[in-house]
Amino acid sequence: MSSEDRYRLLVEEIAAEFPGFAILDKRASLLQRSIDVVLRCITFGGQSGYLTRYVTTIGQRVYVPGDWLTRDPDDRWLTLRHERVHLRQFRRWTLPLMGLAYLLFPLPLGLAWARMVWEREAYEETIRAAAGLYGTAHVCNAAFRGWIVEQFTGPAYGWMWPFRSAVERWYDGVLASLPA
Repeated sequence: MSSEDRYRLLVEEIAAEFPGFAILDKRASLLQRSIDVVLRCITFGGQSGYLTRYVTTIGQRVYVPGDWLTRDPDDRWLTLRHERVHLRQFRRWTLPLMGLAYLLFPLPLGLAWARMVWEREAYEETIRAAAGLYGTAHVCNAAFRGWIVEQFTGPAYGWMWPFRSAVERWYDGVLASLPA
């Protein structure tokens, strides 16, 4: 199966599971452009790639950067595997509850426990999907591991869980759970 076919099949699976599913351009959304401005301000410019590098799921809508369709199909597939976890979380927790907890519990920056828990679940899927696609050596690579750890401890998600060693232990636990 080609990478493009794998991606299209995943989009079809997600659409069947979530009838309101839509992939939307972030630049076309006033809400997403507003979030970008707020994130740049509160992270002192640390999160400057919200509109151009990050994919965001709210409810059944997945907001993507403008270059989405020109990205490698395997990258889009991996990203949608991650975002499908968030779609399921929104279904389970509801938009109001998840939105409030994701943004504010217990703090909006620096110690965002709810955000960390939900992102950890989604990044576990990213790690597993990447291991399945590229092999375990890929997810054991220091650069890949470092990138994921930085998502938790850096400005991209507002320093959601600044305890680097805890994030590294979690990552290592996910690696240990992968099939040999």
